[in-house]
Amino acid sequence: MSIREIVNILTSAGIEENEANAEVKLLIEKYCKLSAVDIVMGKKLDESKLSLVRQKAQERARTRKPIQHIIGYGYFMGEKFEVTKDTLIPRDETELLVRKAVDIINKNNYKLALDVGTGTGCIACMIAHYSLAQVIGLDISSDALQIALNNASRLNLFNKAIFRKSDIFSNVKENEKFDIIVSNPPYIPLKEKANIQKEVTFEPDLALYTNDEKGLEFYEKISKDTYKVLNPKGHIAFEIGLGQSDEVKNILENNGFENIEIEKDLAGIDRVISARLK
Repeated sequence: MSIREIVNILTSAGIEENEANAEVKLLIEKYCKLSAVDIVMGKKLDESKLSLVRQKAQERARTRKPIQHIIGYGYFMGEKFEVTKDTLIPRDETELLVRKAVDIINKNNYKLALDVGTGTGCIACMIAHYSLAQVIGLDISSDALQIALNNASRLNLFNKAIFRKSDIFSNVKENEKFDIIVSNPPYIPLKEKANIQKEVTFEPDLALYTNDEKGLEFYEKISKDTYKVLNPKGHIAFEIGLGQSDEVKNILENNGFENIEIEKDLAGIDRVISARLK
């Protein structure tokens, strides 16, 4: 079987051509230990390993399980992150949140950042990697925290990205104060679960859905308590969902934030909102 035939397994299941090509490259990297460059250079594909790639492509096509769950990792900002059913898969749009946070940290010489709902730890790890700040990642899921710790260890971010079990700020110590709070919180209303893309159903509900009608639950919870953990004039930065920017802006204004900025992703959608505490 050729690589082209394996790609066709995915496209025949409705997966877009470019995505199918990228996913087959990931399968070959994982199961044949070959990169795209190796293939272009004419390195031979072992038939038994290629057969395994075909089986995994068939699993992907049949179940619509995300490719990251099949291979056990995903890439974010050029780095490999372990992924399981207990963590949200890192997405390209979230890079915008990281870059905004890093820009704020570096401009203000901030030393301590807090990542609320850290999941795989990809946000905390990449902020720690690209700045001098120490980042504490919080999550309510013990299983997610173990994955975050694995990822930070693999990136040699010892004492730079550290993790703690906490329901939002419940386990932040009384005397701890941060310069910036960053979060990609759940922002999909639970009522939308029935219509969600099949691939998304494999990800943890805890990281995706809110109990309110507009998906604003966690923006409100985090914003109203920031005064307890954020230094005066400190910053906050959120990833936001489609159509939420105006209401999240109002939430921030009502909780004492100013200098609010909104940035669009490559699709022209408002994706990141940041602000400074008065």
